[in-house]
Amino acid sequence: MRLQYASFSLPLHASSTEQEELNRFLRGHRVVQSRRELASVDGAPCWAILVEYLEGPGKLPGGEHQAKSKVDYREILSEADFSLYSKLRDARKKLADEAGLPVYAVCTNEQLAEIAKGKPKTLADFLKIEGLGKGKAEKYATALLECVNGGSGESPPF
Repeated sequence: MRLQYASFSLPLHASSTEQEELNRFLRGHRVVQSRRELASVDGAPCWAILVEYLEGPGKLPGGEHQAKSKVDYREILSEADFSLYSKLRDARKKLADEAGLPVYAVCTNEQLAEIAKGKPKTLADFLKIEGLGKGKAEKYATALLECVNGGSGESPPF
């Protein structure tokens, strides 16, 4: 990553458009620091703003992340929970392949970790996990809950 600089001149009584342009830039970059000084441009008072930022993976316009740091679930889950998490990942892969979808469209890794930790037994428990709504529950809950219940072959109690 390379350190970059951007400068802005913001009139003392800036319009919301000028402020929004600066704010959009700040939200869209990994800002290290900013400095401002009261200056004068053509006799009119303004803020001279210097922004130091890192070039590379980071935030995109709108605050969306370009690259999330990877989570090692082996480190944050207990051994038993990680074992279940691994089984859930295998089940998710099979479901995604059957539906012709990417795995994250079935469940995210974070959702699988929540399932592994919480061990939902019912559809109501499954639906408490953020991002798992009725649509995903109808398509995937039975298979995923079967992993949680030890693959007993019993239908989960909905």
